[in-house]
Formats: sequence, C-alpha cells, structure tokens
Amino acid sequence: MAIPFMETVVGFMIVMYIFETYLDLRQLTALKLPTLPKTLVGVISQEKFEKSRAYSLDKSYFHFVHEFVTILMDSAILFFGILPWFWKISGAVLPRLGLDPENEILHTLSFLAGVMTWSQITDLPFSLYSTFVIESRHGFNKQTIWMFIRDMIKGTLLSVILGPPIVAAIIFIVQKGGPYLAIYLWAFMFILSLVMMTIYPVLIAPLFNKFTPLPDGDLREKIEKLASSLKFPLKKLFVVDGSTRSSHSNAYMYGFFKNKRIVLYDTLIQQCKNEDEIVAVIAHELGHWKLNHTTYSFIAVQILAFLQFGGYTLVRNSTDLFRSFGFDTQPVLIGLIIFQHTVIPLQHLVSFGLNLVSRAFEFQADAFAVKLGYAKDLRPALVKLQEENLSAMNTDPLYSAYHYSHPPLVERLRAIDGDEKKTD
Repeated sequence: MAIPFMETVVGFMIVMYIFETYLDLRQLTALKLPTLPKTLVGVISQEKFEKSRAYSLDKSYFHFVHEFVTILMDSAILFFGILPWFWKISGAVLPRLGLDPENEILHTLSFLAGVMTWSQITDLPFSLYSTFVIESRHGFNKQTIWMFIRDMIKGTLLSVILGPPIVAAIIFIVQKGGPYLAIYLWAFMFILSLVMMTIYPVLIAPLFNKFTPLPDGDLREKIEKLASSLKFPLKKLFVVDGSTRSSHSNAYMYGFFKNKRIVLYDTLIQQCKNEDEIVAVIAHELGHWKLNHTTYSFIAVQILAFLQFGGYTLVRNSTDLFRSFGFDTQPVLIGLIIFQHTVIPLQHLVSFGLNLVSRAFEFQADAFAVKLGYAKDLRPALVKLQEENLSAMNTDPLYSAYHYSHPPLVERLRAIDGDEKKTD
C-alpha cells in the first residue's frame, strides 16, 4: 500500500495553519488591550501608543485574510493536482517555441516562468493593499505607484537574468552528482551565497536605493571612533535613502573579513536627533560582530543546508513520493519542491529554534552596548525606534516566542536595566 505523502503534507499544512491562526488570535487579543504594559507607562506617549495599536490591528486583520487565501491556494494546488498539470503544460509550450521538451533545463525554466507569472498576479493585490492602503494610512509609505511598478520590473529582470544559470547548475549537479550529490549541492549553494552576499550590496541594492557616504561631522567621528576602539575593520560608512520608499528606520552592516561597511537609514538619522542614540544602536550592531553572532548564524545555516541536501538525496529517487503528488516522472526541481513540503514539520521546529537563538543574540548585543557605557542612550534609542516604527507595544508571550526573532521592547528594557546594575 502506497503511503499517502501528498495527503499527509496537505493535512500538516492545515494543522499548522490552525495552530498559527490560534497564535494570531492570541496576539490580536493582546493588540486590543487599551493600556500600555506597566514597563512602558511614562516611557511611550499615549498618542504613539494609540497610533501603534491602530497600525498593528490593521496589519493583523490583513494578515488573517492573506494567510487564509494562501492556505486555500497552496492546499488546492497540491490536492487537485495542479502542480503536475502545470508541469505538463509548461513542457507542451516548448515545441511551439522550437525548443526541445525533453531538455529538463528548458522544461524547468518554462515551468518557473509560469510560476513566477502566477505568483506576481496573485501577490500583486496584497502588495498593493499593504503598501498603498495600510502603510499609507499610517504615514509610512513614500512610494509612488510608478516607483512600485519600477521596482517590480527590476526584481523580475533580476530573476530572469540570475535565475536560469543557477537553475541550470542545480539540475546539472543533481544529474551528475552521484553518491556525493549532497556535498556538491551544498558546496555550490555555499559559493553562491558568498557571491550573492558580495555582489548584492555593491551591484543589486543600488538599483533600488541610493547609497551616499555619511557626511563628515560628529556622528561620523563617533562611529569611526567606536569601530576603531573595537578593532572593527570599517572601510565605508553609508547613508541609504530609505525615506524614498518608507519612513521605517534601521541600520545594518555587511562585508567580509577586513572590508566591513555600515549603512544607516536616513530615517534613523532624522528620527534620532541625539547622535549618541544612533551610536548606541551601532554599538549594539557591532556587538553582534564582536560576539561572532553573524559567524555562528552563517555556520548554523550551512549545517542545516547540508542536512537538507542530505535528506533530499535520500528521497529524490522515491517513485512513490513523486506518484503521490501526481508525477510519473522525477524532475529535479519538482523533487526539491516536494521535499521542501515533506519536511515542513522540521522546518517549523528549526525556525522556532533559530528564533530562540536570535533572541538570545539580541540580548547579548544589548548587554555588549551596555558594557561599553551606552545604556542611557540605548534605552531611548530603542524606545524611539519602537515609537517611530509603530511596533506593537503589547505582545502575547506565546506568539512572540514563536514568531519574533527580536525580543519585545519590554523584555529588552528590563534586561538592559539588569545588565546596567551588573556593570555598576
């Protein structure tokens, strides 16, 4: 008797949807609370709290609709055999274009072109509503419809340019990999990730945003002094024009070895009038580097990737698995898609575990900044970021533990107070 793999996968998808909807309902209840958490009373203004509450509720209601539509479509695609039907249709198109339908790479690219078109069509209404209704209603969206369309076209063109050679390489590796397939796949994806991490900030990100050097002045001097004191190999310090698209703020760093760069959103500079608060945020980010959080995370991701490829090699020749999903052949891409669906339970557990680790790293980075003497500036900086981004003030503990990679503000402020007492 054949194992009903497809029915099991769809069943688990629905179970996870119900579980996550339960968590969403718990979070919705927390968002509806009319008062601030005690820790934030007198810290966050009532006006900001009301705005944050309205924004969070709007996003929550939108999320319910989006997730419901998503689970309906995903379940229908698997349950009604739309995936194998579309695979056959994408192959039937090739002879009309004078192409060989037996060429798996061409067949796969045809399939992906259709999937990408379908995804653009189905995602577009949600993206438009999120950007031009919710984000605009709460004062965040700065995009014009033309800028939105232009970004979408750029993203599509990048997929068309970068996608085919990557897909072709993966198919070739799987076809020729033999007993060492998992190692070859991992090595290829490892090299690809390094290449993308190198070219993205230099070639791709500038297609969407303008990066300019941070002007000379006190802020630049303070950041450079901090970086130098920690022996952080800062090569460039940029400001990105995030305000052209949104008033949300952030800061990040990137780069390998001795070629590190820090990027500040112009909105962060506009919102934090006190330069020491911005430096405190950078101290937190440098804490991640000093404590090797980025390295540990990268290693963890590589280990998980290798294990996934190892799992894929064990099931990729399973005729029963492919037949359960309606396929009488075993295409490489379809095998990868099916495998991703069959390991959904493990993916959720891994995601939860990574969130726990990430939250621990955030506390450690905060403690690092406190140890450097930035406690009095880090507190108001975090509060200001919470206020200006209208982040949720009340959070359900189960929801935040499952979804959040960063601890809620209440927990971070409490931890900073504890860390400061230790340093005293």
